[in-house]
Amino acid sequence: MSEELQDELEAINSIYGDGCLVPSNDANVYILTPPGESSSLRVEFPPTYPAVPPVVIGTNSTGEHGRRGDAARELSLFCQALSTVYEPGTVCLFDAIEELTRLLESEAAEQRQDQDSGPEDNADPIPTAQDAVVAEEAADIPEPPWIISDPFVELKSIFVARCAAVSSTEEAEAFVQHLLSSDRKVRTATHNITAWRVKGPNNTTFQDCNDDGETAAGGRLLHLMQLMDIWNVMVVVTRWYGGHKLGPRRFALINQTARDAFVKAGLVSDNANKKKTSGKT
Repeated sequence: MSEELQDELEAINSIYGDGCLVPSNDANVYILTPPGESSSLRVEFPPTYPAVPPVVIGTNSTGEHGRRGDAARELSLFCQALSTVYEPGTVCLFDAIEELTRLLESEAAEQRQDQDSGPEDNADPIPTAQDAVVAEEAADIPEPPWIISDPFVELKSIFVARCAAVSSTEEAEAFVQHLLSSDRKVRTATHNITAWRVKGPNNTTFQDCNDDGETAAGGRLLHLMQLMDIWNVMVVVTRWYGGHKLGPRRFALINQTARDAFVKAGLVSDNANKKKTSGKT
């Protein structure tokens, strides 16, 4: 086993839980059980991986609760995900799992849309009792002082970030609640990824994030704030899916959009940017 594969195996099982990627009885063949899926797959890692891509041999198990056709569908989607994210010389399994998750979510969303489609598709949804309660609660929250990024568009997917100063975790949560209840377009977006960092009294610190279905995106957004040493700020990155897969590129776009909001809010100094670009020709 190469050092790259050993590190990747440990990282995958650390992120998704022990048993996500385990060796089989065959040389260089591992059993991959994607998180949340019913089936498991047999994946061969050649000795020269990651210089050459892994090979998906087939389905290992359909799972106890898998429906007919699920295993074949997940196998096909994982092969598609792997071909999208693999780059020679770079380990790819994490990105392949994330891309599989996105493909499955997109497929499920399309199925729900097909089931719900009808002549009233463009009409506003009928408000529920819960909607009324949320709206009433949001009415008591002051309008957050959002600083909004420029929209970033790629393959019809649209990304927009909002950041605001916050002094507590409760205020950050209230701002998210206000945004979702007061802006229907944001509320019905594909993802609203959030992160915040707050310094409290007596040198206490609080930080948290929410993927909102875009697995690992919240953690990457929080990591960006850590790298930029941004405190007492929250950020929400909204994505409207445009019907075309972006692969790992979507994570770069999420962070790029958030960074644009931070710059517009004056949280990133010109001196910091100059240091990052110094020495380049």
